[in-house]
Amino acid sequence: MNYGYVRVSSDKQTVENQRFEISNFCRKNGIIINHWIDETISGLTKVENRELGNLLRKMKKDDILICSELSRLGRNLLMIMGILNECMNRDIQVWTIKDNYRLGSDINSKVLAFAFGLSAEIERNLISQRTKEALARKKAEGVKLGRPVGRKSSKTKLTGQEKKIKELLDRRVSYSAIGRIIGVHRLTVSSFVKANGKKLYLIDKQLFKFKNIPVK
Repeated sequence: MNYGYVRVSSDKQTVENQRFEISNFCRKNGIIINHWIDETISGLTKVENRELGNLLRKMKKDDILICSELSRLGRNLLMIMGILNECMNRDIQVWTIKDNYRLGSDINSKVLAFAFGLSAEIERNLISQRTKEALARKKAEGVKLGRPVGRKSSKTKLTGQEKKIKELLDRRVSYSAIGRIIGVHRLTVSSFVKANGKKLYLIDKQLFKFKNIPVK
């Protein structure tokens, strides 16, 4: 079995880029993804409390786990190495697209996993440090940080998906089904449609009535 694994840290991020990378790689190499796992959760969360943990528990020998990069598995080196060690012990393969990594049981695989995991952690720490320094400088200059109180972000996880959502709703696809297609919860779809009804549709009373969207 081939599994595609996609993880984002917040609902303001999209899984589509990672899905595209994996799908494009599989198409070029004649690989079929039998099952997708998408989750929105911090990489610092323990593996056993994530969908990834559930997936690993049911994977079998010679199964392949494909993700965009090793950092999608975890946010620190120890977590990544722990996951790869379990996979090696159970003869589960791990492939990554950006790193071009292939997990095996040989020493080269272990060394490469260590190097990729360490470099990813160092890069994250450097980005975090630069961000903190920039925020501290702006604060010292008197710049007010963050959104004004009470103002919501103009961007959500579904921003940019309006056309796709409109096409699905025009075909009377349910919120639950749309959520599965896009990789979000049905309530996220419902909230987005209610907040962006006029952007998604020409005023069609029957359509709005069907989707329980108030016509203003």
